[in-house]
Amino acid sequence: METIQITALVTFLIIIGLIIWGKLDRAVTGIIGVALMVFLGVMSEMEAFNFVDWNVIGILFAIWIIATYFGKTGIPQYLAVLMLKLSGRNIALFLVLMGVIASFISMFVDNVVVILMMAPVILHVTKKLKLPSFPFIIFLALGANFMGTALLLGDLPPQMLHSVSGIEFPEFIWQLGRPSSFFILTVTFVLTAYLLYLFKFKKMYAGKAFDNAAFEELTSANPAEHITNKKFAWVVVAGFIATILAMSLRQFIGLHLGFIALSGMIVLVLIMEMFHKTLECPSIEEVLAELDWRALLFYVTLFSLVGAIDHVGIIKMIADAMAPFIAGNIILGTSLLYWVTIPIVGIVEHDAYILVFLYLIRDLATTTGISPWPLYWALLWAGTLGSNLTVAGAPALFVALNICEREDSVKIGLKEFFSYTIPFVFITEIICFILALFIWIIPFA
Repeated sequence: METIQITALVTFLIIIGLIIWGKLDRAVTGIIGVALMVFLGVMSEMEAFNFVDWNVIGILFAIWIIATYFGKTGIPQYLAVLMLKLSGRNIALFLVLMGVIASFISMFVDNVVVILMMAPVILHVTKKLKLPSFPFIIFLALGANFMGTALLLGDLPPQMLHSVSGIEFPEFIWQLGRPSSFFILTVTFVLTAYLLYLFKFKKMYAGKAFDNAAFEELTSANPAEHITNKKFAWVVVAGFIATILAMSLRQFIGLHLGFIALSGMIVLVLIMEMFHKTLECPSIEEVLAELDWRALLFYVTLFSLVGAIDHVGIIKMIADAMAPFIAGNIILGTSLLYWVTIPIVGIVEHDAYILVFLYLIRDLATTTGISPWPLYWALLWAGTLGSNLTVAGAPALFVALNICEREDSVKIGLKEFFSYTIPFVFITEIICFILALFIWIIPFA
């Protein structure tokens, strides 16, 4: 390993360690890390800028603006009351139901956006019932990050797989005569949610007191009463659906997703500003004030940091070291790829890691003649599921943590954080691997 690679790796590990530790502001830590990488000669300032996927940043910014409008329509409160009525006084069931709803929405919407849309739902109820929001929002984030890979539209990794392999939307449901991502991840998530409900959430809320008067107040009224301004709600929902629909048709439209998302946001903002009095909507200044700028900045620095270690060849070194094992024995190689990926993406933002390995698998399949699909799916599932371990692996967890700490005015300790993420990752990875082994790995051996 060359000196510049050692320098990049040590700097990266220190910065990621500080991000996971969380004692310093994570966005500030990221900025310091990028500055150090430039100062030490790992990358230039222009390279640091170019390593950022600005298309993704554009998507996040635009959809966050739309999601902020959505949070003010009253629909989140409507959903909260509906689920609360359905679950009765079973708080653990309410927690799981909200997580399931968020998780299935995330198949079509970026997981960070799902959190920003659904967090107001959780907060409305937890504040009324005087319950901490963290258990609810962290489960929401874990599930949303998890299910984003079930279909093509939900997250960046499946979109990268489409770019490298040419896979289309229907093949995420059924491919090569067998169930693929949608079915395997849905079964995995449903089983995981059920196990966590039985062995964690039910025990956690058994006999736990909450504000009964507030519960009666929340559930006694018609849920639809929370949508007080129906014109505003209809415009926001229509704008959101139109934007997502246009993004889902990107291959026919021929435009970048970021441009489509920004265009949808601009149209919605213009409508809101032009018909401000008629719609009685919040101003753009109010919406911008609620945007999580720290999270946006954190993503920018994370792209630069990962780009730096990729630039000096560290990620490629790991891929090259694994290539002989993968080519020699498909069961051993795919299993090794799956289980090695999990701890790596727990500390490395998983998108860059997955992209490098997608190209490695494509080239490996070309030279050896093996089917790439057991490897593609194993990488995609392990890379997404394993990223749920820390905030460095999954930006969705970072956003969730920020919301909880801000709204509850508390600092979430590492021990409490890991008490949710470690069991979730462990259960999902075991179930998913068993399904992948029998459906995708052994048949191709």
